[in-house]
Order: sequence, then C-alpha cells, then structure tokens
Amino acid sequence: MADSASDASGASGALPTSVTGLDLGLDAAQLTARLVDLPSVSGEEKPLADAVETALRALPHLTVDRYGNNVVARTNLGRAERVVLAGHLDTVPIADNLPSRLDERGVLWGCGTSDMKAGVAVQLRIAATVPAPNRDLTFVFYDNEEVAAHLNGLGHVAEAHPDWLAGDFAVLLEPSNGQVEGGCQGTLRVLLRTTGERAHSGRSWMGSNAIHAAAPILARLAAYEPRKPVIDGLEYHEGLNAVRIEGGVANNVIPDACTVTVNFRYAPDRSEAEAVAHVREVFADCQVTEFIVDDHSGGALPGLSHPAAAAFMAAVGGSAMPKFGWTDVARFSALGVPAVNYGPGDALLAHKRDERVDTQVIGHCEERLRAWLTS
Repeated sequence: MADSASDASGASGALPTSVTGLDLGLDAAQLTARLVDLPSVSGEEKPLADAVETALRALPHLTVDRYGNNVVARTNLGRAERVVLAGHLDTVPIADNLPSRLDERGVLWGCGTSDMKAGVAVQLRIAATVPAPNRDLTFVFYDNEEVAAHLNGLGHVAEAHPDWLAGDFAVLLEPSNGQVEGGCQGTLRVLLRTTGERAHSGRSWMGSNAIHAAAPILARLAAYEPRKPVIDGLEYHEGLNAVRIEGGVANNVIPDACTVTVNFRYAPDRSEAEAVAHVREVFADCQVTEFIVDDHSGGALPGLSHPAAAAFMAAVGGSAMPKFGWTDVARFSALGVPAVNYGPGDALLAHKRDERVDTQVIGHCEERLRAWLTS
C-alpha cells in the first residue's frame, strides 16, 4: 500500500504556507490531500476555513473577507469582466476513510476527495499562482452545502453581502469529471397526506385505511412520463418519484394517516411556482387531504449563450452536458450571474465510503482554468 498522499512533499518555496499547514506551493493533487486530512464535516468547517483564510491573506494581490465560516477573496485589477470561482468546504460524515491515501495508479482516496476538496484545491492554486488574470477573480469558499438549504453558507453570503458575489460569470468546481455541466435542475419535495379512520384490524370494515387511500398516488407516480426538454442544446430529464412512505399505528390497527414523500426533479425552464403547480395538477384527483411543500430549490438555466461562457467553453474544450442534480449554480443564477459546474472528481463517487479522485484530472482542470484566465 502506498504512503498517504498527505506525506508527500513538493513545496516550491515561492508561495506562502499558512500557520495551519496549507502550503499553496504544493501541486493541486498534494494540496487536495492536505485539505482532505483537515476534516470538515458540515458544521465543523471552522479549522479549515481558518486555514484557507490565513493562506489567502498571505497573498498580496487579494482582498480577503470573511463571514462566519465563509471566506471570499478578490482581485481588484479593473478588468472588464469578473469571474467567480466557488466551492464548498464541508463534507458528509467521515466513514472510516481518513486519512487520505494515494495509490500506485495516482488515485487519491478519502472523504471529500471528489466532493469537493479537489475542486477547492484547484481554486486555491489559481488564487496563489495567477496574480494578474485577464479577468478579475472572486474566490468563494463556503460552509454547510451538504446539509439543509437554510444552513448553506453561500446563501448566507448572498443575503448579507450580495456585492461579494457580483460577477459576469461563475464556475462552481463541483465534481464533473473535468467536463462542463450547464445549469442544474430544480428539486422540490412535497408531502402528500391521506387520512382515514382507525379501527381494530379484526373489524376493519368499521374503519377507513389511510394507507390504501394512498394507492392512487403511487399509481399516478408509476405511470408518470417525465419530460425531457432541450435547453441551450442540452437535454434535461425530469423525474417525479416517491422517496418515502409513512403510515401505520400498530399491527392490529387500521391506520388513519399516511404520508407519501414525493421528490420532483425538474428542468430549469420551469419556475418554482410552475413546478409546484405541476405537482398539484398530477395529484389533483388523488384524494390528498394535505399538500405540503417541505423543501424547494429552483433550478438554473445553462447560460451557455453568454459571451463569458463561450470563452470558457473554448478554453476548457469538450462538449457541455446538462446537470441533472441540484447545485449552487442556482444561487448564482438567482443573483443574475450565469454559472456552470466544472471540476475534478466523479459525482457518482461523492459521499461513498470508497470516495476517490484521479489526480490527473485535478491537474487537467487546473491547467484548463489557468489557460482561460491567462490567455
């Protein structure tokens, strides 16, 4: 077994090292290992936010601000355009997958390698090594992305300091395997409740079964035909699914209540209001006694027709793909900033016990971003 990647050296000596050990002279793969070995489960990001802030404040070409455990650094060169590079500092809970480990194939293993400390490492490398970019840059490092939306640090910054996030274009370095993913689909969670009347199961005809009353809801879901709209040349794929069902009192009691939790993933050409209206329409005749919107985050249009997006695509190469899951590009879209997802790592490995990232892809993403920002 290879040594932990966090034991690797390679500092250039030309760039500052924070007091907490973030040496921005390491290459992006080695820096990823350092970040992974600083645990930062959602709600526990402060040590990593401190390290990031300290490292960035040592760079004279950046202005650095902090709000809670969210760090924002900016160049102020008077360029014609401003680009935002954003990434979250938190990870899901550790699953016996720390410290990081680099294998003989150049694959780095550990919690957060793919989602998304490799992307954060690329941000830090660009911040340290591109002091005079062709566009002004804003670097955003934020907390609590992996938990409830109301805790999201990017959302808090947008509310308290929207001017910190101003820009012409944004890149969220979420794992995309080094491929551009445009926009994102919205996500809506609805609770559909049915009611009945309790009775002894030995005399079931004396009651009304709320679980049975949910059958039309499940039938409607099973028959649902998802829409696949094409937006800016990207084909999205909607989905309406039951993700949880709750009901029952005891093994000898006819239940008087049942709740079906439904998740609607919808294309970004629908507004939030249109998404809710659509779900209401689908279940309009299903005898739902309560329709509760439990959580909702709107989508983001791809924005690939924006000149800055076109220049970005030309620099990084490849073809854009749609983003089916929800990401914080939606928050930038709400601020009027077109945004895409582009980062190292495989989203299919995110949150897994065997989470890992190919270090070659980390280097490739850094090189492509540097080419875009210096050409």
